[in-house]
Amino acid sequence: MPPAIFSSRARRVRAVAACAVLLALVGYVAAHLLTGGGGPPRCTARADGERVSLDPEQTRNAASIVAVGRGRGLPERAVTIALATAMQESGLRNIQRGDRDSLGLFQQRPSQGWGTREQILDPVYSAGAFYDRLVRVPGYSRLPLTVAAQRVQFSGFPQAYAKHETEAQVLTEVLRGRAPAAFGCPGPPDDGSTGDPAKVRAALKREFGSAVPASGAGRVDGTTGTLLVPVRAAVRADVPRHGWELAYWAVAHSDELRIERVSYQGQVWSARNSSQGWYAAPDGKAGNSDREVSITVAR
Repeated sequence: MPPAIFSSRARRVRAVAACAVLLALVGYVAAHLLTGGGGPPRCTARADGERVSLDPEQTRNAASIVAVGRGRGLPERAVTIALATAMQESGLRNIQRGDRDSLGLFQQRPSQGWGTREQILDPVYSAGAFYDRLVRVPGYSRLPLTVAAQRVQFSGFPQAYAKHETEAQVLTEVLRGRAPAAFGCPGPPDDGSTGDPAKVRAALKREFGSAVPASGAGRVDGTTGTLLVPVRAAVRADVPRHGWELAYWAVAHSDELRIERVSYQGQVWSARNSSQGWYAAPDGKAGNSDREVSITVAR
């Protein structure tokens, strides 16, 4: 083939290839804009000018880690260490299979005494097992996060925990109730599935443990499908913070437990209007001041 013809054909091939790439890119951008990113709905937490965005599965697991730490009366530093560790080990996903026999949120190994496979794949159990070992580390709350996490995990890449510290701090601050009306999720899809307030109460009690006494885990209004959870704290000033903590837990578990409305301190989160975030309840009707969190499931 003459060199000139070969060169002409090569140029045409390159031009066609370039056009194909350009069309594919245009199609991707259009789809991205039309679908809002094409990924699953996101939950967001905001504090101190920082924003953390997670999908519903990650959020649910983060809220469980926070609740277990709260139920054990652990300081926020312990929760931050646990969250950063789970972010690095699993991306806050309950991984069914990892390196060798590693499993779950923290990639714990049955062969290393962390528990059975079934136990480790239970986020509440695995978070508790992590905290059990963390609190045995002398002075863990004063150690750099990477050092504290490594003394529990024995990772091959201990410095990797550091990159998650800021996000873990934001999640801790928000989910422990320090930032009112600063956390939201898209909620469950409107697909006709219903929830059970008694199931919500059982999950609340299991995850928060002693932070929600059995006698005060909430009363159910069967007519409206609403669970009314009393907010209690040893110090009166801590009541609003604990109330937001319970409210955020409900929002984080809204997809799993089919929760469609949460209200506290005159503020409402609604799955049907989740894009609005928290908003003032009409006529101020949202729970009973700061002493009760109202959680309503889909009916």
